[in-house]
Amino acid sequence: MNYSTIHEFSAPTKLVFGQGAIERVPSLLQQANVSFPLVVTDQGIREAGLLRILELVFEGADISHTVFDETEPNPSAETVKSCTQQYREGGCDCIIGLGGGSAMDVAKGTGVMVNNSREILSYEGMDQFKNPPPYLLCIPTNYGTGSEVTPFAVITDTKRRFKVTIGGEALFPNTAILDPNLSVRLPIPVAAATGMDALTHAIEAFVCLAGNPITRSLAIQAVGLISNNLRQAALSNQNIEATGNMLIAATLAGRSFGFTRLGTVHAMAHPLGAHFDVPHGVANAVLLPHVMKFNLPACPAKYAEIARALGESDCLTDNLDMGSRAIDLVISLSQDLCIPKNLKILGVRREGFQSMAIDAMKSGNIPVNPRETSHQDIYQLFEQAFF
Repeated sequence: MNYSTIHEFSAPTKLVFGQGAIERVPSLLQQANVSFPLVVTDQGIREAGLLRILELVFEGADISHTVFDETEPNPSAETVKSCTQQYREGGCDCIIGLGGGSAMDVAKGTGVMVNNSREILSYEGMDQFKNPPPYLLCIPTNYGTGSEVTPFAVITDTKRRFKVTIGGEALFPNTAILDPNLSVRLPIPVAAATGMDALTHAIEAFVCLAGNPITRSLAIQAVGLISNNLRQAALSNQNIEATGNMLIAATLAGRSFGFTRLGTVHAMAHPLGAHFDVPHGVANAVLLPHVMKFNLPACPAKYAEIARALGESDCLTDNLDMGSRAIDLVISLSQDLCIPKNLKILGVRREGFQSMAIDAMKSGNIPVNPRETSHQDIYQLFEQAFF
């Protein structure tokens, strides 16, 4: 490491993890001196019975609450506005995000709006809001986004068909609960997509230009955990250990990219969600091998280390060869999980490539990608991922 560069790292979110950790919610609220939460979730979480688990915990502790369950994939500014209105009208004093990244994004966006005066999209960028959110507790029900430990919320501007990132030190959740009981029975497509999302976070955070020894250590540990546990977690409804390891992996990757940002995969995935409503984890999984191949010449030693974390032996001495094996192993993992092979299958249309490339180039993830990336590069990567 070049110690002439000064880095910073902090981990402000308190983690509570293990089977049955959700039972700790009442004591955590008491410690924070709050008592009337708004639970932000979605219909899928309600139908799966996961919201009911939390509500039973509330009933046992005699805690009143209200529920906002209208979160959609790629959540919009309009959804955040509706959630904020419910918080205010209900007289709530804290927020619980229960679900995947979308629910946690809405929870974070709501937290920004309830203590500040402008519309959520006006806070695009870092530290654009003055007042911190109320107490925020995040409970992920899949092992994908890492949003439970990051300072970002991604909200869709439906008029521009553009995903807006709102960030700030105050957006780190106060507490996160990782309870494998909530994630062990994920439907295979959800498990596959969210697990590949976490892998993309880990790989991009590991190779990005803003990384440091601490963030890279977290990221490469996440790669290894995902390689060793994602198949078992996704393909079984009973493997608590693998599920718990995947929750930890997603959080480690989130801890890493929360301080480094990501790269070209995410810069491209966000427009796919905004323009064609492609699920975020699926978009990442389809794009990841193509961007890895594009980046490999710029950082072969890092990709060789990723190959080792993915299980490749050291029989190959050349870093480029080892890095190529990392790409092969990522493709093999996607195939085992039945991830769609290309963007065409997902309903993406080629006439959208130009506008999506323009949007991708606006992302703060482009400058930290290990290989300099142009508009034409983005367009060609979309082309490569289409077939």
